[in-house]
Amino acid sequence: MFSFAVGRPPGTSWLVFGGAWLCLNCVNLGGCQTSPPPQSPCSSYKTCDSCVLHTKCLWCLTSNKCSDYPVSWLLPPASLCQLSQARWGVCWLNFEALIITLAVLAGVVLISVAVCCCCCCCRCRRSPSRPDRDEERFARKREEIRQRAEERQVERKARSDEIRRKYGLVGDADHPYSKFENE
Repeated sequence: MFSFAVGRPPGTSWLVFGGAWLCLNCVNLGGCQTSPPPQSPCSSYKTCDSCVLHTKCLWCLTSNKCSDYPVSWLLPPASLCQLSQARWGVCWLNFEALIITLAVLAGVVLISVAVCCCCCCCRCRRSPSRPDRDEERFARKREEIRQRAEERQVERKARSDEIRRKYGLVGDADHPYSKFENE
C-alpha cells in the first residue's frame, strides 16, 4: 500500500496518510452536527431551582409559578410579580436585592475610578509648577554649603594677605616696610 521511495525523506508517507485521515474525520464530524432540541416553555418548570437555571425564566414566590422573563422591560412589571418576591438566576436572592447589590457595586466602581482619576490629575498638576519638599530642602542645604565655602575662602584670603604684608611680599604702600624698599 505504501511505497518508500529512496528520494523521499522518511515519514512523508505517514504525513500524507495522517492528513488524509484527519480530513476525512473532520468532514464526517461536520455532517453530524444537528440543531439543539427546542427548550420547553417556562411554565413547565415546577420548582424554583429548575426555573432559574434558564435565563429567560422568572420564578415568583407568591404564585409559585415560573413565567417568561419580560425582556422588553429591564425590571419585571408588578402585575407579573413583586420585585421582593421575584427570583432570577438564583433562588436565595430576590430581584430587588439583586438590583440594589448591582447598583451599589457599580457605584463603588465608579467612585473608585473617579477618585483614582482625581488623584492622578492632582499629582500631575502639582508636580511641574511646585517643586517637592525634598528638592526645596536640598536647595537650602546647597545654598548653606556654598555660603560657608565663600566665608572660608574670604578667611583664607585675609590670612594669606596678612602673611604677605608681614614678609613684605605685597606691592602696595600700606605696609610699614614700604618706605625702606624705595631708598
